[in-house]
Amino acid sequence: MMNKIIKSLLFFVAFAAFTVSVQAQKFGYINSQELIGQMAEVKEANAKIETLKKQLQKKGQDMITTLQAKYTALQKKQTDGTVAPKEFEAEAALLKEEESKLATFEQTSQQKIMEKSDELLSPIQLKINNAIKEVATDNGYTYIFDISLGLVLYADPGTDVSALVKAKLGI
Repeated sequence: MMNKIIKSLLFFVAFAAFTVSVQAQKFGYINSQELIGQMAEVKEANAKIETLKKQLQKKGQDMITTLQAKYTALQKKQTDGTVAPKEFEAEAALLKEEESKLATFEQTSQQKIMEKSDELLSPIQLKINNAIKEVATDNGYTYIFDISLGLVLYADPGTDVSALVKAKLGI
């Protein structure tokens, strides 16, 4: 009987401690997409990425235009009969090599765009994460959720810490 009372008492104390610790936790949320959209650094980085993308697209388009002109010229030579069959095959092989170079250029262009994006946006993301951590630490938040990810089904507007994070970022 005494063991049962002690077990019940220990269970009650553990449950009370758990309840108090859960109640002591402070939760907040932020909409990171809204925040990112308001940052001048992000707009500047996106403009630089877009400029690089347009430059690479133009260069790729120029390569395509040149290659098409060479194919057309070779076809004209063949139609006019001004190219020997072996010479035609050699020139066609060279054009196939240029096609391969074009495909490689397109792949490396995508890689360059991704690398530039990472180079420019990673420091901004780190800055945002640091600001969120500072707000959490300074204001006693146990968790801060990102509502833009769609994982939060309901949030009390009073727990929105966006203004605090914006203040940390100087927005």
